[in-house]
Amino acid sequence: MSQTDTHEDDFPLSEVPLSSRKGLWSTSLVLLGFTFFTATMFAGGKIGVAFDFVSLLWIVTVGNLLLGIYAAVLGYIAYRSGLNSVLMGRFCFGEVGSKLSDLLLGFTQVGWYAWGTATVAVVLGKFFGLSETTVLILMVIFGFGFCATAYIGYRGLEILSYIAVPAMCLLLLLSMWVATNKIGGLAGLMAVVPTGQMDIGMAITLVFGTFVSGATQATNWTRFARSGKVAVWASLGGFFVGNGLMVLIGAYGAIVYQQPDVVEVLLLQGFSLAAVAMLMLNLWSTQDNTIYNFAVAGCNLVRTRRRRTVTLVGATIGTALALLGMYDMLVPYLVVLGTVIPPLGGVIAADFFFRHKGQYPLLATAELPAFNWIGLLAYGVGVLGAFLAPWVAPVVGILVAALAYIVMCTVLKTRVVIEARASA
Repeated sequence: MSQTDTHEDDFPLSEVPLSSRKGLWSTSLVLLGFTFFTATMFAGGKIGVAFDFVSLLWIVTVGNLLLGIYAAVLGYIAYRSGLNSVLMGRFCFGEVGSKLSDLLLGFTQVGWYAWGTATVAVVLGKFFGLSETTVLILMVIFGFGFCATAYIGYRGLEILSYIAVPAMCLLLLLSMWVATNKIGGLAGLMAVVPTGQMDIGMAITLVFGTFVSGATQATNWTRFARSGKVAVWASLGGFFVGNGLMVLIGAYGAIVYQQPDVVEVLLLQGFSLAAVAMLMLNLWSTQDNTIYNFAVAGCNLVRTRRRRTVTLVGATIGTALALLGMYDMLVPYLVVLGTVIPPLGGVIAADFFFRHKGQYPLLATAELPAFNWIGLLAYGVGVLGAFLAPWVAPVVGILVAALAYIVMCTVLKTRVVIEARASA
């Protein structure tokens, strides 16, 4: 396959060459477009009614800082290797064993795609008083329409983010300004008495876990980073700042209007048309990133470079799930994601920094086993640790999986011969 053909498919099965790397502005906008997600605001709404404003700010800061650091570590690995998480999975899980990460990450993304597709159709149905049949038709239209920019590739995601991110920032900041004035400024916010109950550990878990699956797959874009600083700062910007803003806005809505859904808040504030436009931009800028993630995982699963074909397959599956009622499955879906996804990142980080000493061999020349049982066992231990954890389950899953991998590699004295890596 020619270099041009490979570039058109965004290198789904190989390292991203230096000639195709991007700068901080481009990488940051794509990640911000990904993290500006309506579902994240629900997490903010749930904690917004359970804590005073000062405690809320600490929880949002700590939870999203942990998430940002996690994304930045994986982002740096992606820059150094030019690989995304599913391709890294070949090293830590083996050629066949890596299909585990393909299935898990592909499943999470097509599930998010289904939820987003269903959400925009349901909200528009309520706003315009549409029939149930019309709402189902809209799900089909949006299910295939949202994947258009992902079909194009990184450039399509980048163009949409240039439009969506500044527009959403202005609208959401205006909404926060109106809400602050309504409640009486900082003094009014400080005077709000919490009406709900939630312990701090659960709140941080909710903040961290809501988008940890996205952070695990942000390597799909940070592998395009021109330098380590670009990868790290773009990751922190997207997941610490961008995701943090979404959580905070959701909390604002819950505090001032007792409503965690930012679209409903905008309607209450009189921004009716703006609310609909924001919903479209918000979900589209996340939906295209989500189905792009699915396509990358799917390409590695079946070992094909036909990313665009896999994108359409993912859109079809996501649309079908939306029609089957994914809109009502968000909460249990988030619980599953917070348990099974973070340990993948822990194993990847331990494998890269400890076993491979910060330098993967070229994927095309690497001799990999069918199964890396150490990686698979460490992942299983990490999932068990997250499931049993009494505090911040996703973080526990990451640390337990990484530690288990390092211990097993040390005990078994596993060695890796690193081949001289040519410039990508």
